[in-house]
Amino acid sequence: MRGPSNRSVEADRGTGADERLAVSLDVSAVPARPAGAGRYTVTLAQALGSRADLDLTLLARSGDARRWRGAVPRASVQAVVPDPRPMRLLWEQARLPRLLARLPVDVHHGPHYTMPEGASVPKVVTIHDLTFFDHPEWHDRSKVVVFRRAVRVAAAQAEVLVCVSHTTARRLMELCPPAGEVRVVPHGVDLDRFSPAPPEGGGGPGSPMPEVLARLGINWPYVAFMGTVEPRKDVPTLVQAFDRMCPAHPSLRLVVAGAPGWGEKALAQVIAEARHPERVVRLGYVPEAAVPELLRRAAAVAYPALEEGFGLPVLEALATGTPLVTTAGTVMEELADGAALLVEPGDIEGLAGALDMLVRGDDGLAARRARGLEVASRYTWGASVEGHVDAYRAAARRRV
Repeated sequence: MRGPSNRSVEADRGTGADERLAVSLDVSAVPARPAGAGRYTVTLAQALGSRADLDLTLLARSGDARRWRGAVPRASVQAVVPDPRPMRLLWEQARLPRLLARLPVDVHHGPHYTMPEGASVPKVVTIHDLTFFDHPEWHDRSKVVVFRRAVRVAAAQAEVLVCVSHTTARRLMELCPPAGEVRVVPHGVDLDRFSPAPPEGGGGPGSPMPEVLARLGINWPYVAFMGTVEPRKDVPTLVQAFDRMCPAHPSLRLVVAGAPGWGEKALAQVIAEARHPERVVRLGYVPEAAVPELLRRAAAVAYPALEEGFGLPVLEALATGTPLVTTAGTVMEELADGAALLVEPGDIEGLAGALDMLVRGDDGLAARRARGLEVASRYTWGASVEGHVDAYRAAARRRV
């Protein structure tokens, strides 16, 4: 997908498909416990660092060098970025352009909306979603101001914008028609890790609990939610829906896995008001090693988010073959592609009914499971990384 451009395109060093390319990747916004965009950035960095046709420089927070050198040993790590977010954003504009001018870099990638405006090197920026414009109430007010401006700047100045879904790309074209090129590059799923449970592995009461889940105190049967707990994930609606179908499933629990985010009070209040609060299990952040088992052993996975840029937990649930319910009219419907039950955003009764169907095992379950495995097989990190490298080469070619 291409946006209108007034820029001329000319070849430059390192832009041929078979030539080495030097890329800088800003990893300074990735927290110690990454989720969502953080997981995307970590996975991308590791994959780029293993390629023979790239020289990768990682721009990390000061004090974070050991972490990134261990995760991406072949990359050059510049651990020079201040830690607090306001200082990081200021440093990106005031200091990063000069640093990039000194480094042997052909293209700079900002994987989280922002970019160094004064840098002369070609720039690629990832746009995850446009909810800062469409639903500012879902975000901290200071972030709305910062990231609205960042998206507008990226649309006006970046050589290439990477959108994680067609839904995001279409909305970007409507809100901030880009001067550069727009490329849709979906995330991938690690199909070696996210796969169905083997038949001999069981998967219900009476079967041995995998050790990684036993350590978290999880018991069968359960419905799983995976994701940062924040307003747009609409976990309160999930709790209310689960509470309504609890009487029909006396041993069922709801397992909410994910780091707490902005808006925690709403969820705490809904749990406190539920008829069965003891059956809602809050795990907090779950180690990466536990995520595949958490999803594949669930009776169902619920992802009732009101909107997303991509919705990686949906893809990971499909890859494990677990029954899934998610939200109609969103990018998750685009991603699931007929492999999930769909409910309208915020529909408590509809979600309760869908969960009941999945836990009981409705007639369409086997067909949706097969469909989900086929859908997930299309999304690999290998394909995603190739799409990013193509975007880097395109950005280098577009340099004025």
